[in-house]
Amino acid sequence: MRALVFEEFGGPLTVREVPDPTPAPDGVVVEVGATGVCRSDWHAWSGHDADVVLPHVPGHELAGTVVAVGDRVRSWSVGDRVTTPFVCACGTCPPCRDGDQQVCLRQTQPGFTHWGSMASAVALDAADVNLVALPEDLPSSTAAALGCRFATAFRAVTGVGRVAPGEWVAVLGCGGVGLSAVQVAVAVGARVVAVDRSPGARELAAAMGAEHVLADPAGIAELTGGGAHVALDCLGSPATCEAGIRSLRPRGRHVQVGLLPPAAGRAVVPMELVVARELAVLGSHGMAAHDYPAMLSMIAAGRLRPQDLVTREIGLDEAGQALVDVGRSPGVTVVTRF
Repeated sequence: MRALVFEEFGGPLTVREVPDPTPAPDGVVVEVGATGVCRSDWHAWSGHDADVVLPHVPGHELAGTVVAVGDRVRSWSVGDRVTTPFVCACGTCPPCRDGDQQVCLRQTQPGFTHWGSMASAVALDAADVNLVALPEDLPSSTAAALGCRFATAFRAVTGVGRVAPGEWVAVLGCGGVGLSAVQVAVAVGARVVAVDRSPGARELAAAMGAEHVLADPAGIAELTGGGAHVALDCLGSPATCEAGIRSLRPRGRHVQVGLLPPAAGRAVVPMELVVARELAVLGSHGMAAHDYPAMLSMIAAGRLRPQDLVTREIGLDEAGQALVDVGRSPGVTVVTRF
């Protein structure tokens, strides 16, 4: 199969022929119809993830069709059209038994723990736990973004942040996750302040329904009448993490969504404010497959429009440069030609 490969961290990304994947006994192989180019892929290429072993094929946001099935798979067949969370859970560890597959202790992640979806095909583990059936009318280019950015934002807003109608939500960083968070927060009735340095990102945030868009988080408290009820750091940097916490009103909730790579330095958490204002500081790590129906029902009803986030569709031969440049252009880039 054709795949995008790198052999050194931060090194050249080349498309070449590599061996076809085979399914594990409990897994499947999916022919990739579309895969997103995500900032997390950039982290893998940059050497920020200890699970990545060279040479490597990145990619973890995907939609496609099952083409091979392991002997122990019971719920899926060749020809099924599917997506999957970027966390592929084992289904048997204590968090999985509690329904928290997004923090599985033995998780695998395509594009990190093994070769990913910037290829003609990808192997996925524990299919009966992790696969999600796609509606026939949902394009692959839209469905690909659900596996990481959109699903991550959906759970961060609704499950972890517990955003309620009428609450003020500050979204810091309006890349794919941040724009998704804006759209989800607006859909559940929140009022959104979106923050990003990029004029193009701010323009897209406004189009997604943000009531205010700012280049700097300093104005959040004034605009929200005393601070946001919920802040989401969707970029992942020491500055945006601290700014999110400082933007909260008493009893507010900060949700850390964006990864903070070691090279960026440690975030300064203003614990004096956490104590004085009784703030909650929470982490959010993707979304389990069993939580997808609520999100898919809102998409089917037209309340959520992940397709509006896709601003560019490219071929696999363009994916290497797109990965290097991720974050420099607003919206979501999806590989749809292999």
